[in-house]
Amino acid sequence: MASRDPRWVFKDRPSFALIIGLVVTGICALVSFSFDVINGAPVQFFVSLGLALAPVPILLAAVLGLDRMEPEPRSNLVFAFAWGAGVAVLVAGVINSLNLHYLMQAGSLELPAARNIAATFGAPVVEETMKGLVLLGLLRFRRAELDGPTDGIIYASMVGLGFAMSENVSYYIAALNSDKGAQALAVTVVLRGILSPFAHPLFTSMIGVAVAYAAQRNGPERVVMILAGWVGAMLLHGLWNGLASYGGALGLAVAYGILLVVLFVLMGVVWRDRRRIVGLLQRYLPPYQPTKLVNTADIYMLSALSRRRQARQWAQAHGGKKGLRAMSDYQLAATELGLLHERAERHMIDDQTFHEEQRALLECMSVAREGFPVPQQHASAIAMGSPPPGYAPGAPSS
Repeated sequence: MASRDPRWVFKDRPSFALIIGLVVTGICALVSFSFDVINGAPVQFFVSLGLALAPVPILLAAVLGLDRMEPEPRSNLVFAFAWGAGVAVLVAGVINSLNLHYLMQAGSLELPAARNIAATFGAPVVEETMKGLVLLGLLRFRRAELDGPTDGIIYASMVGLGFAMSENVSYYIAALNSDKGAQALAVTVVLRGILSPFAHPLFTSMIGVAVAYAAQRNGPERVVMILAGWVGAMLLHGLWNGLASYGGALGLAVAYGILLVVLFVLMGVVWRDRRRIVGLLQRYLPPYQPTKLVNTADIYMLSALSRRRQARQWAQAHGGKKGLRAMSDYQLAATELGLLHERAERHMIDDQTFHEEQRALLECMSVAREGFPVPQQHASAIAMGSPPPGYAPGAPSS
């Protein structure tokens, strides 16, 4: 019997450091919102907050939809979102305000001109740096969670969504305080909340992809990769702000076109990374067949999201929540096992860490199989499209 729950290897339990981090980010978010309350009446603040929060569930669902092959720990995702919504937006807001004040005083510029310059050349540097810090933190303290570019995109998108949500509150209040009031608010909501909700996630994804690639390597080229991603994020952000500030309607159209191209490129990166993970499973899992924890049907089931989903649906239908949890654990542990072998092959972990996590993952797979309503090969066969011979759904396991 194991001395501790083998699911520790999934690293999904909140640590003391995470709790402290969430407290700090929460305080920063409250301070940032307090500035918004000062700039607008309480009614304006709550209206703006509601409008900023409204699209968040849909946007989060879209981002997490990319994270199905090897889901990231919820605690890490929550912290990334909270960092963007709290620490990043507060520090960036203060520095951006100081930059704007400096341009108006030292440069003798009117507010509109100073705001455009600050948005094009200053804000991208400050905001991408603050958002990117959480990705550097993951590289330093949670490197094993950055298994590929998809993970970098996921974390970058979470911090970007948190940042955009808090930032939108300020923009909506400013629109309400303008001469056009509700009309300006409607235009701002359409532009920021509907037409460009993924702008910040796309900017920071340049850093996320670079950091994820750096996590897979040990040489000095890691620094070059990260710097290239950082510069790419700032340039993309500055290009967007510059076209929006100086380009008029045509500039906005070009800016949206650029974002659309970046979105499709990143989707291609995610698709290619998913194929990479499938290749790892097909390469590293077959040698475990003598353990009876995995077979050919299992590998086939694990190699496609649709077949994974069918297996989970079948497990839930015949085993309820327990069966669903068991099947989900099995799929996650098997996927993590393939990724663990890749980390060992790249010399990212030592032998002791490899064997310790390998044992835990195999035990997770073993415990999960005991939770299936019938033997695992039945679920795998159903995922392949044909139930096993002599098996009737709902029949007791043999």
